[in-house]
Amino acid sequence: MSTSHDPRQALIDAWLRSLPPEMALRLDTLQPASSDASFRRYFRLEAANGTAIVMDAPPPHEDVRPFLHAGSLLREVGLNVPAVLAQAPEQGLLLLSDLGNETYYRRIQAGLDDAHLQTLYREALAALVRMQQASTAGLPPYDAARLTAELELFPEWYVQRHHGTTLTDRQADDLGKIFRLLSQSCATQTPVYVHRDFHSPNLMVCDQARFGPNPGILDFQDALAGPLTYDLASLVTDARTTWEEPQQLDWAIRYWEMARSAGLPVDTDFAEFHRAYEWMSLQRNLRILGVFARLNHRDGKSDYLAHMPRVNRYVRQVAQRYGVFAPLLRLLDQLDHTESTVGYTF
Repeated sequence: MSTSHDPRQALIDAWLRSLPPEMALRLDTLQPASSDASFRRYFRLEAANGTAIVMDAPPPHEDVRPFLHAGSLLREVGLNVPAVLAQAPEQGLLLLSDLGNETYYRRIQAGLDDAHLQTLYREALAALVRMQQASTAGLPPYDAARLTAELELFPEWYVQRHHGTTLTDRQADDLGKIFRLLSQSCATQTPVYVHRDFHSPNLMVCDQARFGPNPGILDFQDALAGPLTYDLASLVTDARTTWEEPQQLDWAIRYWEMARSAGLPVDTDFAEFHRAYEWMSLQRNLRILGVFARLNHRDGKSDYLAHMPRVNRYVRQVAQRYGVFAPLLRLLDQLDHTESTVGYTF
């Protein structure tokens, strides 16, 4: 790979050359593997035991230490996360084991039958239950203050910047009340290990023994100690894959049953658990609308616009079910130039 326009590439090459020769790293095979919404990049190269992954997380924009710590907590409960083969945290470089190149998202996009889909997701739900039994030592708290602060991305970036709409005083006051209600509700849940992006792009299909048990789990560096329903909401209201309500409900019930059997602190009344999970999904998806708008308008990453209609539908799904969110639904109608037929369930 050329290093003429990429000083980080020269640093990566020099670091890889410094690693023990028994790793048999073939630098001539180094190729981009993926990138994400941050400054992190990933490369794949051939090595002694097949292939390995280089994480490039340039300081001061990124810090690999949270990735190392969060990964160690998952490894302790037997989950399949990349092994750290070599590290240079001060340079923002890690060499990781390869869990394959097919994510759940890619497998879904390629097409698969329902039996295979259900198997993959039951394994993901089992991994989620195990993950929530991991230690939260050293993880930052995902508390009401942080949950509320995140929601400010919605009016700032989605309403004002993306739609060019200025909220009235009444609308701003109504949103503030809804944000406090959501954040306080979510923050009352017993804290567990929260991955933060436990969804199809970060779950690897590991159907070969060399990659370990399914699923492989990636992108956990932002882990927090927070609401038990967060990662379930992330999985079943996936910002990149549309799941209709019957499927969401089926997986929510399966998770609830697994979690109860494992002794996790889920409500014994499924209806109350379901409400908590839906309100958590509303908080998450309002934040995501703001994040995707910011990625487009600030960072020039327009690909995220394609996912906004799906996330909007997830938000509406919950907002139209509970009367307390009527002001939010009216705002969405204004932004989308539509008129909703509202039928509250609760």
